[in-house]
Amino acid sequence: MKLLLTSGGVTNTSLRDALVDLLGKPIADASALCIPTAEYGHPMCTPASAWRFIAGQTPAPMCDLGWKSVGLLELTALHSIGKDRWVPWVREADVLLVDGGDATYLCHWMRQSGLTDLLPSLPETVWVGVSAGSMVMTPRIGDYFVEWTPPTGSDRTLGVVDFSIFPHLGHELMPGNTMAEAERWAADIAGPAYAIDDQTAIKVTDGTVEVVSEGHWRSFSS
Repeated sequence: MKLLLTSGGVTNTSLRDALVDLLGKPIADASALCIPTAEYGHPMCTPASAWRFIAGQTPAPMCDLGWKSVGLLELTALHSIGKDRWVPWVREADVLLVDGGDATYLCHWMRQSGLTDLLPSLPETVWVGVSAGSMVMTPRIGDYFVEWTPPTGSDRTLGVVDFSIFPHLGHELMPGNTMAEAERWAADIAGPAYAIDDQTAIKVTDGTVEVVSEGHWRSFSS
């Protein structure tokens, strides 16, 4: 897949331009499916916050970018309706908009639903993640970000990319997300990693990794 791994959504012109480049067409000509599932695994999220994401009423611009169409894909429901119904929906979408919350919970339901197995067959589909929706694509998220304990008891996620992400760097509502904490987190991850703020994203196309930013970020080597 083509990936735009954001911390806080498509928050500036540079990130919007990167998204349009990945889509290969204007946002107004693209169809989207939004995935709020990660919200339900995080204690700070509520039904109201899930609705705000879907309705495009959050500080993280995603569903409100001016898409041709937006649909809702709830991963916890997919295993009960059969792949013959939901797989065509995913294949027909130009982009998947994946909300934040708890990345291990999202990872669990991506696997349970069968979405993980489908991803390799979607080379032209764009995945745009917010926070946990981005972190789920990494090998590990670190214990610092685990709020929902998966059956495996591990902080490991999908490993679609070979680096980890520390999101919301320096966020005013998340006083713990400092550069000093990011350094401690990176030392525990012991692999390639990035700390990014909400004006930054990591764009991945055909194995090429590019940081797109109008804010602050830092890379950590293994």
